[in-house]
Amino acid sequence: MALTPPRVSLHTEETLTESVHNLEEQSTQPKFRRDERTDSGIRILYEDNHLLVVEKPVNLPVQADSSGDEDLLTLLKAYIRARYEKPGEVYLGLVHRLDRPVGGVMVFAKTSKAAARLSAQFNSHEAKKRYCAIVSGHPKPQEALTDWLYKDETTFSSRVVPKGTDGAKEARLSYALLAQAETTALLDIELYTGRPHQIRVQLSHAGYPIYGDQRYALNAPAHEQIRLWAYALTLSHPTLKEPMTFFSAPPWEEAAFMPQIALLPAFSVCRGVYLDEDCIVVDKHAGAETEGELLGELESLFESVYPVHRLDANTEGIVLFARTEESAAKFEQLFFTHELRKIYHAVVCGVPKSEGRLVHWVQKDADDSFVRLCREGDAGALRCELSFRVLSSDGEASLLEIELFTGRTHQIRVQMAAIGHPVLGDDKYGDREFNKLRKKRTQQLLAKRLEIDGRMFESLRELGL
Repeated sequence: MALTPPRVSLHTEETLTESVHNLEEQSTQPKFRRDERTDSGIRILYEDNHLLVVEKPVNLPVQADSSGDEDLLTLLKAYIRARYEKPGEVYLGLVHRLDRPVGGVMVFAKTSKAAARLSAQFNSHEAKKRYCAIVSGHPKPQEALTDWLYKDETTFSSRVVPKGTDGAKEARLSYALLAQAETTALLDIELYTGRPHQIRVQLSHAGYPIYGDQRYALNAPAHEQIRLWAYALTLSHPTLKEPMTFFSAPPWEEAAFMPQIALLPAFSVCRGVYLDEDCIVVDKHAGAETEGELLGELESLFESVYPVHRLDANTEGIVLFARTEESAAKFEQLFFTHELRKIYHAVVCGVPKSEGRLVHWVQKDADDSFVRLCREGDAGALRCELSFRVLSSDGEASLLEIELFTGRTHQIRVQMAAIGHPVLGDDKYGDREFNKLRKKRTQQLLAKRLEIDGRMFESLRELGL
């Protein structure tokens, strides 16, 4: 009977105690290790009898090429040969690649069976690759890019060409804007195809060349290292069939982006916004519980984390956490006395009047997790107040800016539904048929901005009609 190995954390800096397991499809007992270094200096993030996951250094080719320089594959084979005293040729399967100047997470297969299964995951895009990049310009908050790339074998370069060009291949990626500085921006990139130089070519073609890219960025500063890093890789273990995520932090020191880079390990639940000795501010993803997955990821990164307020699981946007008991008490008092501004964006059904102020009384049914309208004098009645203004409309739905003056459970959803303009995608209080028509399965509600203690934190996300 196969036993489950230790969970592979996103945070590969932890020490993983060696464990012995009887695994299916192998005859020797594996040892699970991570965060070691080979004699040649290659950092090992994880290793067992089937996988070798490493942090590829920048400017090192993945495999031998015409340059004759040292390459990662040869160095890792030498590591295996020496560590396990293997005579003769060592098998190590190359199942994906990174450009020579790019660093980050790479996985290699230690058996031919693992190589076949991992290759199938990369070919089917089951394996998920995430990159971060610092680019020039002012990118949109989020965008999906689809281009056709042609690789010129004479120059070893790729370029965007019209669809249908002989030899051209489709290239797809999406990005989210993590932070914007004066002339540069930090992007979180998810790659869906694996074309040569794909991210570099597509971003340059879109008008956002990667900083330090000596090949595809015009007027790139000489001798600057390209700011592109493969920071996370998620795949299914080839024998255990369990999802595993490996993480590697980019070694950049750009001050403008340090909070976002520090919070990259929590990419599955949030984006980083701000970080200091008193607080952590994140942009939560829809579906993440504030005191569940989100708090858990932050607690694994920082010594002390204290929740100050909450968002509904399916509401995305700004959430503030304190880092000390003193700052937690201060922020909680500001929330309690409403000495702050909470601004939301919401897409609602229909077209409300241009602006308005709503006051309702509600009762919360904790057993059903449901909030109902009531009268002011009813037992347990809570006062709800908000104001709204229409930002745009397509005649069937409208984008609103909403300011909350109280902080009740499901408040915006209940109050907007009460005036006949429920939040789009909200099946609990809203119009299910209209949600289906618009193909929205989650509520279109964003905690856009929080102003507290003289500071303002804002989500870079945008809701669309």
